[in-house]
Amino acid sequence: MPSSNEAAQNTAAPSKILRTFAYYAGFIGLGLTTASLGPTLPGLAENTHSDIGNISFLFVVRSLGYLLGSINSGRLYDKRPGNPVMSIGLALIGFLLFLVPIIPALPLLALALLLVGFAEGTVDVGGNTLLVWLHRDKVAPFMNGLHFTFGIGALLTPLIVAQTVQTPGGIRLAYWILAALLVPIAWWLSRMPSPPPQVNDRTSVVKPVRPALLALIVVFFFLYVGSEAGYGGWVYTYTISMSLGTETSAAYLTSLFWGALTAGRLVGIPVASRLRAGTLLAIDLAGCLASLALILAFPGSQEALWIGTIGTGLFMATIFPTMLNLAQEKMTITGKMTAWFFVGASSGGMILPWIVGQLFEPVGPQTVMIAIFTSAAVATLVFAAIVANNRNHKASPTPPG
Repeated sequence: MPSSNEAAQNTAAPSKILRTFAYYAGFIGLGLTTASLGPTLPGLAENTHSDIGNISFLFVVRSLGYLLGSINSGRLYDKRPGNPVMSIGLALIGFLLFLVPIIPALPLLALALLLVGFAEGTVDVGGNTLLVWLHRDKVAPFMNGLHFTFGIGALLTPLIVAQTVQTPGGIRLAYWILAALLVPIAWWLSRMPSPPPQVNDRTSVVKPVRPALLALIVVFFFLYVGSEAGYGGWVYTYTISMSLGTETSAAYLTSLFWGALTAGRLVGIPVASRLRAGTLLAIDLAGCLASLALILAFPGSQEALWIGTIGTGLFMATIFPTMLNLAQEKMTITGKMTAWFFVGASSGGMILPWIVGQLFEPVGPQTVMIAIFTSAAVATLVFAAIVANNRNHKASPTPPG
């Protein structure tokens, strides 16, 4: 039975829903900053007197920072109260976004974006870890909601940029608006109590880490995020190079992909509470492969491209949060473990789009869809291995105590 002091603390503590909304706000902020570089790249090139070819390496620098942030933040969440760590990460992003549009030299801008990526990795690992610790076995719909709110932020940033680039403030005003939006979010999150790690919670059953299963999940995230980043990053160029649309229609198609991804995450909130994680993942992966196969089967068809793009976005939508839910069912989630998940994810997001870029001109634009389909197909095989690993674990006899 809890003591009277514990009962009073539980009564006074903010509700789980209120704390969940604080994490959702944090992920809206994360989406805002993640989507900021692409539409402002020409303005940053002008500020630093660089051409697009030279400044485009900022994507790699930022991804490297994200990878380093993911690796280093896991242990920090295991050892420290998580909400202040995540709050500091958001505040650091806000401070750096304020500086980005006024930095006149490319090396200094690269350093700033390296630190932005580091803070983004810290916030991303924190939100996914702390939400699991808050809701435990009931996290599935809340996890889909978390990734939906990230999509909201990512959709808002291009609108903010579009409304400010024609003003006297230009991209400087856009970045300062984004920075200002992060301040109240960071403050709110810092005021919320942090959930205890599962390994420190006496009410939770600690499920041991299975190295083979952990490795398979990391590889799955590598392949899936590579597919998502590859599609979102290359469908515009693919559309134009295959003569399937103009620059305007290709831009709309790219927006449609991210819009379908965000809408799918909204739909996934109630669906995740009704379907088991493994079942939902099987449906998602089958839908992705079917959508990509449609594009590959009819490479000259605009209709197939648009329908396939919508299907790919919708079915990709819940894969990432659902795999996190599946991992939570099989193992006790720690900050260190979540960090490994995001190491795999961020590595895939860097490497597969880079490979596509290396093959695009010598092999042809169809490399885009072939590479993405191949990555998704291998991810499906890895998912099958995860299911088999789990079945073998259940079938193994329990050693005598």
